[in-house]
Amino acid sequence: MTIKKVAAIQMESRIGNLDYNLSHVRELALEAIEQGAEIIALPEFFTTSIALDDRVYAAVLPPENPALDLLMELAADHNVLIGGSYLEKRGAEVYNSYKLVGPEGLIGHHDKDQPTMIENAFYIGGDTTGIHQTRFGRVGTAVCWETIRSRTVARLANNIDFLMTGSHWWTSAQNWTALSSIGESVDAESRATLFDAPGKLSRYLKVANIHASHCGKLHGGFPLLPMQSLAIPMETTLIGEAQIIDRNGQIVARRRESEGAGIVSATLDLRPREEEPIIPDGFWISKPGLFINLSWWQQNWVGKRIYKQAKKEGKF
Repeated sequence: MTIKKVAAIQMESRIGNLDYNLSHVRELALEAIEQGAEIIALPEFFTTSIALDDRVYAAVLPPENPALDLLMELAADHNVLIGGSYLEKRGAEVYNSYKLVGPEGLIGHHDKDQPTMIENAFYIGGDTTGIHQTRFGRVGTAVCWETIRSRTVARLANNIDFLMTGSHWWTSAQNWTALSSIGESVDAESRATLFDAPGKLSRYLKVANIHASHCGKLHGGFPLLPMQSLAIPMETTLIGEAQIIDRNGQIVARRRESEGAGIVSATLDLRPREEEPIIPDGFWISKPGLFINLSWWQQNWVGKRIYKQAKKEGKF
């Protein structure tokens, strides 16, 4: 049977507070289970919000950890498929690793292919396929800006039956009053891109998508050069948009940022459409505007060097 009740979680996490965040996830997951969900998507970074803050390094987890234990417990006790990502150290490096878990245990993991902006300060990219065989069919996993890159479509095309995705998507700095006009434009662009992203990916791949997210305020630093001491304070917002997308690429359930933490659920047909996926040209599915693109290059460059320094200093 391919018709299943699914749910996507929208959480309001706290930087570095693993106990609180896992308790928050448990509460929301149990709410989804009470509503009959058999498949539950958690967002990217469900163990801690990400901003330039040393508490994030303290939240990096080893391969055996309480976050994975929680997923295993929920899956085994309630016979569900559940997945989301967190920072995991394997060997000498840290990855943004999406774990997919069923009643039988860990099904597989997917390491995000490339960190986004300041995320470069906390992990490196991976090269996994993000394709997982489950009792419900083949699941494709992708997180945040992977969902707006063409190579994500290329690696998943013709290999999956449905998607489980998640994001941790912030908007413009809200405390930079001197740049308020630019900020308003960036804010509008960020919100529009995230609103469209889960459905666009679904339409290219011809499959349903269960997309989880974060909401709430986020405070951290914006580094101008590769030193944390030269970062300026940044206050921003995580912009929600937990969505459930049917196999035609249409939104069937949505939770806006203004609605806060909670869940969205729906009954979905998990069969892929009988059409060939479309792999878009270029690097981006949705190309960032000028200011976001400049920030992308500058923050990627700075973040990679902060990561190397943090590694040298033994912060993770």
